Amino acid sequence: MTRPQDTSGSERARQPIKYLVVGRVVRPHGVRGAILVEQLSQLMESLQPNSAVFLGENRDEFELVSSRLHQSRWMISLSGITDRDQAEILRGKELRIHFQESAPLDDHQYYYWQILDLPVYLESGELLGRVAQILETGANDVYVVQSEDGAEILLPAIESVILDVDLAVKRMTVRLLPGL
Repeated sequence: MTRPQDTSGSERARQPIKYLVVGRVVRPHGVRGAILVEQLSQLMESLQPNSAVFLGENRDEFELVSSRLHQSRWMISLSGITDRDQAEILRGKELRIHFQESAPLDDHQYYYWQILDLPVYLESGELLGRVAQILETGANDVYVVQSEDGAEILLPAIESVILDVDLAVKRMTVRLLPGL
């Protein structure tokens, strides 16, 4: 139901973001400046030549020259990176794109910043609390909802529990399963 993105913690929750992390530079490839990138988001697959990408904490801007799948990683070439030494400097840096450049999400998919700190209501209308954290599990995400008195409840992000997410009115409506 949610997709990772470029913020952590609730201090920036509900704030629109400017960049999305889509990959991490693993190492240079060859002698002409190509780099291998580990895919951290499906958005990596939508990168097109001539689009802007941003690397590292300073978000240095580069133009994407080419990208293709190479074994289990992406091999990309960037404008201005023409040799192995220049590519080596990029090792370990996160690759970002502008949020506006990202493909729209499917129905019932949200970015973490949209869900974090969202008020959570039972279907009866009673306020349960706010989403304090999102835990990634193998099957589905789990929302950690914290009430005003500090009590926490874990809600699996599945359709039978999460009935509605209305970002326009900033409200999540849920149904508690027996035992929650």
